[in-house]
Amino acid sequence: MSTFIVSARKYRPNRFEDVVGQQHVSGTLKNALQTDHLAHAFLFCGPRGVGKTTCARILAKVLNCQSPTADFEPCNDCESCKAFNKNASFNITELDAASNNSVEHIRALIEQVRFQPQQGKYKVFIIDEVHMLSQQAFNAFLKTLEEPPPYAIFILATTEKHKIIPTILSRCQIFDFRRIQISDMVVHLYNICQQEGIEASPDALHIIAQKADGALRDALSIFDRIVAFAGKKISYEDVIANLNILDYDYYFRLVDALLMENIREVLLIFDQIIRKGFDPELFINGLAEHLRNLLVCKDPETLQLLESGDNLRKRYQEQALLSPTSLLLTALNLANDCDLHFKMARNKRLHVELSLIKMTHIGRAFTLAEGAGAVPAERIEKKTPDLAVAQASATSPAEKAPQPAVSTSQNDPEEQQAAQTVPLEITNEMPEDPAPVENSVAPEPAPVPVSGNGKSQPTGLKRSSRHSLGHLNMEALLAEVEEDLEQEPQEIPELDLATVQEAWEAYIEQHDKSSMKMLLKNVDVELDGKEIVAKVGSKLAESAVREESDLMDFMRSKLRHTELSMRIELDPSKVVEPPKKQKPLNAKDKYRLMNEVNPQVRELITRFGMRPDED
Repeated sequence: MSTFIVSARKYRPNRFEDVVGQQHVSGTLKNALQTDHLAHAFLFCGPRGVGKTTCARILAKVLNCQSPTADFEPCNDCESCKAFNKNASFNITELDAASNNSVEHIRALIEQVRFQPQQGKYKVFIIDEVHMLSQQAFNAFLKTLEEPPPYAIFILATTEKHKIIPTILSRCQIFDFRRIQISDMVVHLYNICQQEGIEASPDALHIIAQKADGALRDALSIFDRIVAFAGKKISYEDVIANLNILDYDYYFRLVDALLMENIREVLLIFDQIIRKGFDPELFINGLAEHLRNLLVCKDPETLQLLESGDNLRKRYQEQALLSPTSLLLTALNLANDCDLHFKMARNKRLHVELSLIKMTHIGRAFTLAEGAGAVPAERIEKKTPDLAVAQASATSPAEKAPQPAVSTSQNDPEEQQAAQTVPLEITNEMPEDPAPVENSVAPEPAPVPVSGNGKSQPTGLKRSSRHSLGHLNMEALLAEVEEDLEQEPQEIPELDLATVQEAWEAYIEQHDKSSMKMLLKNVDVELDGKEIVAKVGSKLAESAVREESDLMDFMRSKLRHTELSMRIELDPSKVVEPPKKQKPLNAKDKYRLMNEVNPQVRELITRFGMRPDED
């Protein structure tokens, strides 16, 4: 039979000073022992594999130690410590509440509390996974937990503190265990390697610690698996191969390709990752973490947030120096959006590839933005480029120097509005005869035509290829404005009931739902000024007509009246009341009605001696 013992049991701490990453708990317990301020009930809560049960056993061991050390650690030499190490101590009782969670198990535990310890001063009861106890078991445990005998101490351990009832929490001294830091795990794993004679690279130990996710027990389990796979020499390649982790080298190569804007290399790297069997979602999450690490390396003060080995840390710093912060932030934002919408994408590979292509063009987008940096933000939002900036950005650097920009008034809001209302078409055609624009004041804004209803009408300027950024023909623009102003506005037809009904029937004909067609045909349409009155016969019809969002847009477009509105009314004359339910006739009522219709029925009954039923 094999004598192998897993590292989580073989290297379980026997002293408070050996507990990894929980100095705040061990220090508090040692001070309580020193000052004799020890509580009778403790609650150790925290994530899995962080040392809750270990600290409970060490505390139980030191309480009954016959000769504790000066700093209140167990001596491991007395009879009590030896019995504890052999799991033969009668003063320590462990209960797994996950499988012993009923009232009967708690009552049996309470019976054991009545007996004093045979050796030592205290009888310690350790209840693991205490949140699994039933409500009745908690209630049965309350009185004993609140007022136990002076020799009884209870230590409860749980990973889900929120499931414990408040009456139990109020009777315990609570200790919150932390997740163990990666650096502490690496040191502990390195010490184990020294004792076992194993040679392991720092990068490999960092990967094991990161994969453990704050639980030292998980880290030791992974360590045993890697040792079984690689033997006495553990390398970084062995760890990533056994744990199916994507190599950091792929991310470094990918970022280098992004910096060079090499789409082909980016897509080929992603294809290699897919061919190795890695999930695209795992890749995009790893890329986001890689970009985050590069941002962390940008500032020496945040460099301590990077959790990696020395070799990998140096490589991160070298690539961070070559990566602009704006590129990293934008790429990180794109990776985050890709991760958020990954589950909804049908073609998941294409979804990731599109995000990678966008990342590749980040540098080019920033270059274009810097070239148009003179455009004010408000002009960009309104999509109306400044004339001076448009001409300056289209000409070459040699032509820009001698040509002054067109100046516009910064204080006159009317001139700014006139400049923004001139639509321009941006084309790629180069002007045949570019001419510099001389310094001049912007022309007076052209008057806006006003219709008969007092509302302004759009000018509708024509767009042509001559209005390119390289050649702005101001005279042609002004000529087009004058030509549009000279055009007479279209006459708006008069609004009457016949045209409204005709437009209403046209909307019914173009509708694609037969049920809605029948409903709209039963609506009486009237005209009240510029308001259409639709009279319906039921609440259901009123709701259906009101939900027709395209109806009024169609009517306004058909009748050419933008100010047209609609009011829906319920017409009582069109309401059809349901027939009243008649009461069923009994035999006596039927006889009476038959007698009224034909009086000879009575003579027939009398002649034959019949008698109607009296119901």
